[in-house]
Amino acid sequence: MSFDRTVKIAPSILAADFANFGAEICAVESQGADWIHVDVMDGHFVPNVTFGPSTCAAIRPHIQTVMDVHLMISPVDQFIEAFAEAGSDVITAHVEAGPHIHRTLQAIRANGAKAGVALNPGTPASAVAHLLDVADLVCVMTVNPGFGGQSFIPLESKVAELLAMIGDRPIHIEIDGGVTPETAPGLVAAGADVLVAGSAVFEGGSVENPAPYGRNIRKIRS
Repeated sequence: MSFDRTVKIAPSILAADFANFGAEICAVESQGADWIHVDVMDGHFVPNVTFGPSTCAAIRPHIQTVMDVHLMISPVDQFIEAFAEAGSDVITAHVEAGPHIHRTLQAIRANGAKAGVALNPGTPASAVAHLLDVADLVCVMTVNPGFGGQSFIPLESKVAELLAMIGDRPIHIEIDGGVTPETAPGLVAAGADVLVAGSAVFEGGSVENPAPYGRNIRKIRS
Protein backbone atom coordinates (compact mmCIF):
# COMPACT_ATOMS: atom_id res chain seq x y z
CA MET A 1 0.00 0.00 0.00
CA SER A 2 2.00 2.95 -1.29
CA PHE A 3 1.40 6.54 -0.20
CA ASP A 4 0.13 9.33 -2.40
CA ARG A 5 -2.11 12.36 -1.98
CA THR A 6 -4.41 11.73 -4.93
CA VAL A 7 -8.08 11.69 -3.93
CA LYS A 8 -9.31 8.22 -3.01
CA ILE A 9 -12.99 7.27 -2.71
CA ALA A 10 -13.70 4.70 0.02
CA PRO A 11 -17.27 3.39 -0.12
CA SER A 12 -18.59 2.32 3.27
CA ILE A 13 -20.16 -1.14 3.18
CA LEU A 14 -22.48 0.04 5.95
CA ALA A 15 -24.62 1.33 3.05
CA ALA A 16 -24.33 -1.84 0.95
CA ASP A 17 -26.63 -4.86 0.79
CA PHE A 18 -25.71 -6.82 3.94
CA ALA A 19 -26.85 -10.10 2.36
CA ASN A 20 -24.52 -9.66 -0.60
CA PHE A 21 -21.28 -8.09 0.61
CA GLY A 22 -18.93 -10.02 -1.66
CA ALA A 23 -20.79 -9.11 -4.83
CA GLU A 24 -21.32 -5.52 -3.63
CA ILE A 25 -17.59 -5.08 -3.07
CA CYS A 26 -16.75 -6.50 -6.50
CA ALA A 27 -19.37 -4.22 -8.07
CA VAL A 28 -18.24 -1.03 -6.40
CA GLU A 29 -14.55 -1.75 -7.04
CA SER A 30 -15.29 -2.41 -10.70
CA GLN A 31 -16.95 1.02 -10.79
CA GLY A 32 -13.90 2.87 -9.50
CA ALA A 33 -13.73 2.53 -5.70
CA ASP A 34 -10.17 3.00 -4.43
CA TRP A 35 -10.61 1.60 -0.90
CA ILE A 36 -13.33 -0.36 0.91
CA HIS A 37 -14.30 1.13 4.28
CA VAL A 38 -15.60 -1.12 7.06
CA ASP A 39 -17.34 0.61 9.98
CA VAL A 40 -16.99 -1.51 13.13
CA MET A 41 -19.36 -0.45 15.95
CA ASP A 42 -19.81 -2.03 19.36
CA GLY A 43 -22.98 -0.55 20.87
CA HIS A 44 -20.84 0.89 23.66
CA PHE A 45 -18.50 3.52 22.23
CA VAL A 46 -21.20 4.32 19.67
CA PRO A 47 -24.96 3.58 19.79
CA ASN A 48 -25.01 0.88 17.11
CA VAL A 49 -23.61 -2.62 16.47
CA THR A 50 -22.22 -3.70 13.10
CA PHE A 51 -19.34 -6.03 12.21
CA GLY A 52 -16.60 -8.03 13.89
CA PRO A 53 -13.33 -9.64 12.77
CA SER A 54 -15.15 -12.64 11.27
CA THR A 55 -17.03 -10.38 8.85
CA CYS A 56 -13.76 -8.71 7.85
CA ALA A 57 -12.16 -12.11 7.27
CA ALA A 58 -15.15 -13.21 5.17
CA ILE A 59 -15.08 -10.17 2.89
CA ARG A 60 -11.28 -9.92 2.61
CA PRO A 61 -10.99 -12.33 -0.37
CA HIS A 62 -13.44 -10.13 -2.32
CA ILE A 63 -11.44 -6.91 -1.78
CA GLN A 64 -8.84 -6.22 -4.46
CA THR A 65 -8.03 -2.68 -3.28
CA VAL A 66 -7.52 -1.61 0.37
CA MET A 67 -9.52 -2.85 3.36
CA ASP A 68 -9.88 0.21 5.58
CA VAL A 69 -11.24 -0.85 8.98
CA HIS A 70 -12.59 1.87 11.29
CA LEU A 71 -12.91 0.67 14.89
CA MET A 72 -15.61 2.63 16.70
CA ILE A 73 -15.16 0.44 19.76
CA SER A 74 -13.91 0.77 23.31
CA PRO A 75 -11.82 -0.83 24.65
CA VAL A 76 -9.90 -1.43 21.45
CA ASP A 77 -6.46 -2.90 22.12
CA GLN A 78 -7.50 -6.52 22.70
CA PHE A 79 -9.20 -6.66 19.28
CA ILE A 80 -6.33 -5.29 17.16
CA GLU A 81 -4.69 -8.66 16.54
CA ALA A 82 -7.97 -10.23 15.40
CA PHE A 83 -8.73 -7.43 12.93
CA ALA A 84 -5.16 -7.54 11.62
CA GLU A 85 -5.37 -11.31 11.14
CA ALA A 86 -8.67 -10.76 9.28
CA GLY A 87 -6.67 -8.92 6.61
CA SER A 88 -7.10 -5.24 7.44
CA ASP A 89 -4.74 -3.00 5.50
CA VAL A 90 -5.58 0.04 7.65
CA ILE A 91 -6.92 -0.11 11.22
CA THR A 92 -8.20 3.15 12.69
CA ALA A 93 -8.91 3.65 16.39
CA HIS A 94 -10.46 6.69 18.06
CA VAL A 95 -8.37 9.03 20.18
CA GLU A 96 -11.40 9.16 22.53
CA ALA A 97 -11.67 5.37 22.90
CA GLY A 98 -9.11 4.90 25.64
CA PRO A 99 -6.29 6.44 27.65
CA HIS A 100 -3.39 4.88 25.72
CA ILE A 101 -3.90 5.78 22.07
CA HIS A 102 -0.15 5.97 21.40
CA ARG A 103 0.21 2.34 22.54
CA THR A 104 -2.82 1.42 20.39
CA LEU A 105 -1.23 2.87 17.25
CA GLN A 106 2.05 1.09 18.02
CA ALA A 107 0.14 -2.18 18.39
CA ILE A 108 -1.63 -1.71 15.06
CA ARG A 109 1.69 -1.24 13.29
CA ALA A 110 3.25 -4.15 15.19
CA ASN A 111 0.47 -6.37 13.83
CA GLY A 112 1.31 -5.40 10.26
CA ALA A 113 -1.39 -2.85 9.43
CA LYS A 114 -1.26 0.87 8.76
CA ALA A 115 -2.28 2.83 11.86
CA GLY A 116 -5.11 5.34 11.75
CA VAL A 117 -6.36 7.67 14.46
CA ALA A 118 -9.89 9.12 14.34
CA LEU A 119 -11.22 12.36 15.81
CA ASN A 120 -14.86 12.92 16.76
CA PRO A 121 -16.34 16.28 15.66
CA GLY A 122 -15.87 17.84 19.10
CA THR A 123 -12.23 16.74 19.46
CA PRO A 124 -9.64 19.32 18.34
CA ALA A 125 -6.93 18.60 15.80
CA SER A 126 -4.34 19.24 18.52
CA ALA A 127 -5.34 15.91 20.12
CA VAL A 128 -3.19 14.08 17.54
CA ALA A 129 -0.22 16.47 17.54
CA HIS A 130 1.94 14.03 19.49
CA LEU A 131 0.77 10.97 17.57
CA LEU A 132 1.82 11.91 14.06
CA ASP A 133 5.10 9.98 14.18
CA VAL A 134 3.21 6.73 14.84
CA ALA A 135 0.22 7.36 12.55
CA ASP A 136 -0.33 6.62 8.87
CA LEU A 137 -3.81 8.18 8.66
CA VAL A 138 -5.92 10.73 10.51
CA CYS A 139 -9.69 10.30 10.15
CA VAL A 140 -11.80 13.41 10.70
CA MET A 141 -15.36 12.54 11.64
CA THR A 142 -17.75 15.01 10.04
CA VAL A 143 -20.75 13.40 11.72
CA ASN A 144 -21.09 12.08 15.26
CA PRO A 145 -20.21 8.39 14.86
CA GLY A 146 -22.75 5.63 15.22
CA PHE A 147 -25.09 5.75 12.23
CA GLY A 148 -24.96 6.22 8.47
CA GLY A 149 -26.83 8.90 6.57
CA GLN A 150 -26.30 11.78 9.01
CA SER A 151 -25.97 15.45 8.09
CA PHE A 152 -22.50 16.80 7.37
CA ILE A 153 -20.73 18.93 10.00
CA PRO A 154 -18.47 21.45 8.21
CA LEU A 155 -14.97 21.01 9.65
CA GLU A 156 -12.77 22.15 6.76
CA SER A 157 -10.78 24.36 9.14
CA LYS A 158 -9.86 21.30 11.22
CA VAL A 159 -8.73 19.51 8.05
CA ALA A 160 -6.55 22.47 7.07
CA GLU A 161 -5.07 22.59 10.57
CA LEU A 162 -4.22 18.89 10.38
CA LEU A 163 -2.58 19.30 6.98
CA ALA A 164 -0.36 22.04 8.38
CA MET A 165 0.57 19.84 11.36
CA ILE A 166 1.32 16.84 9.15
CA GLY A 167 3.62 18.78 6.81
CA ASP A 168 5.58 16.41 4.59
CA ARG A 169 4.87 13.27 6.62
CA PRO A 170 3.24 10.44 4.59
CA ILE A 171 -0.06 10.58 6.49
CA HIS A 172 -3.47 10.35 4.82
CA ILE A 173 -6.29 12.67 5.89
CA GLU A 174 -9.57 10.79 5.70
CA ILE A 175 -13.08 12.23 6.00
CA ASP A 176 -15.90 10.08 7.32
CA GLY A 177 -19.46 11.37 7.40
CA GLY A 178 -21.76 13.25 5.07
CA VAL A 179 -19.43 13.18 2.06
CA THR A 180 -21.33 14.09 -1.12
CA PRO A 181 -20.48 15.79 -4.44
CA GLU A 182 -21.41 19.05 -2.70
CA THR A 183 -19.24 18.65 0.42
CA ALA A 184 -16.24 16.92 -1.20
CA PRO A 185 -14.65 19.93 -2.98
CA GLY A 186 -14.15 22.00 0.16
CA LEU A 187 -12.75 19.01 2.05
CA VAL A 188 -10.24 18.20 -0.69
CA ALA A 189 -9.26 21.86 -0.98
CA ALA A 190 -8.55 21.84 2.77
CA GLY A 191 -6.27 18.81 2.46
CA ALA A 192 -8.31 15.61 2.59
CA ASP A 193 -7.26 12.76 0.29
CA VAL A 194 -9.49 9.84 1.40
CA LEU A 195 -13.26 10.36 1.26
CA VAL A 196 -15.51 7.79 2.91
CA ALA A 197 -19.00 7.75 1.42
CA GLY A 198 -21.89 5.40 2.08
CA SER A 199 -25.28 6.33 0.73
CA ALA A 200 -23.70 8.87 -1.64
CA VAL A 201 -22.00 5.95 -3.45
CA PHE A 202 -24.55 3.16 -3.13
CA GLU A 203 -27.71 5.18 -3.78
CA GLY A 204 -29.61 4.15 -6.90
CA GLY A 205 -27.50 1.12 -7.77
CA SER A 206 -27.32 -2.60 -7.04
CA VAL A 207 -25.19 -5.63 -7.80
CA GLU A 208 -27.37 -6.22 -10.87
CA ASN A 209 -27.16 -2.54 -11.88
CA PRO A 210 -23.80 -1.20 -10.68
CA ALA A 211 -23.49 1.67 -13.15
CA PRO A 212 -24.99 4.19 -10.68
CA TYR A 213 -22.15 3.33 -8.28
CA GLY A 214 -19.69 4.47 -10.90
CA ARG A 215 -21.61 7.65 -11.66
CA ASN A 216 -21.81 8.47 -7.96
CA ILE A 217 -18.09 7.87 -7.44
CA ARG A 218 -17.18 10.04 -10.42
CA LYS A 219 -19.43 12.86 -9.15
CA ILE A 220 -17.71 12.82 -5.76
CA ARG A 221 -14.24 12.58 -7.29
CA SER A 222 -14.85 15.45 -9.70
